Amino acid sequence: ILSFPVNVVILVLLVIAFLIILHRNLLNLNDFLKQENQDTAPGMVLPFETDFLSDHKVIRSGEEIPVVITAPEERLGAAVTAMNSIYRNSKANVVFNIVTLNESVVHLRTWLSKTDLKHKIIVFDLKILTGKISTDPQKVEAVKPLTFARFFMPVFLPDAEKAIYLDDDVIVQGDIQELFDTSIKPGHAAAFSEDCDTASSKGIVRGAGNQNSYIGFLDFKKEAIKKLGMRANTCSFNPGVFVANLTEWKQQNITSQLEFWMERNAKEDLYSKTLADSITTPPMLIVFYKQHSNIDPMWHVRHLGVTGAGNRYSPQFVKAAKLLHWNGHYKPWGRSSTFSDIWDKWYIPDPTGKFHPIRRHAEEK
Repeated sequence: ILSFPVNVVILVLLVIAFLIILHRNLLNLNDFLKQENQDTAPGMVLPFETDFLSDHKVIRSGEEIPVVITAPEERLGAAVTAMNSIYRNSKANVVFNIVTLNESVVHLRTWLSKTDLKHKIIVFDLKILTGKISTDPQKVEAVKPLTFARFFMPVFLPDAEKAIYLDDDVIVQGDIQELFDTSIKPGHAAAFSEDCDTASSKGIVRGAGNQNSYIGFLDFKKEAIKKLGMRANTCSFNPGVFVANLTEWKQQNITSQLEFWMERNAKEDLYSKTLADSITTPPMLIVFYKQHSNIDPMWHVRHLGVTGAGNRYSPQFVKAAKLLHWNGHYKPWGRSSTFSDIWDKWYIPDPTGKFHPIRRHAEEK
């Protein structure tokens, strides 16, 4: 006699639970649609791939480490390889936020389906660059739109307090948790690696590369640059790897500041011709002038993509480095790069066959 009311109560509770879950899902869908329809957002975050999550073999707990990396179509293999090196060398709960263009989404999803990488795909909206880059036909060809994705990190990661940005031409050999734990001083929005030998790094990375200064990136003859009062011989930094305090970034409106200098340069041509291929570094040098923290030098061993890198670094040193960066013209998936065997170790073949590393002929070995 008592079982009937109990069954009714259980049924009512199940219905209530179902309605609560349905309500939450509708709210989540509404938030996603709002995000998709924002005209001012530089990108749209696609939902997690459900087929990927169901096959995920390793459940990693703990603090989520957001890593932002770009993936242009012609370099998808670079991004996948870099992410695989991070994932395999750490037990941390890493989520890769991959910024790409709409044309590459299907190719990227197919490739990632062969991995265990926890990821979100962000489609970069090119309209956000209108009026912020040169319209000179000769310069437009050199512009790679995804290089500007790092400027908009807080938009891609609205709930994150801290994140790592990485160029795609890197291999991580250390535990990414260590880089994520980089100390960022109060009032600083990011930590970079400086391109000069500092007292703390000389013993470890002696002659670690080009001694670049601000005058290599900015035209100090232009009035707008003069008025900033920056010293031309100030050591520059490399923005291909950095740790960002996104809370501080938002408070200081860093993205707006970077956009301001992009627009100013499009009108006044403020960048130096010495390092003409660098169009993302100059605005960051201005905005972060003497307002950034430093990364451990072993967490950004640079210039592996320049001539003579094989003579600059010993194999033992390269093996000990936590992060290797092939900035320069010679990439590790190309024919003439040094230490390409390290890159090959983490490469996951493209299931579509569109991307493949270019290697020397067997007789050259």
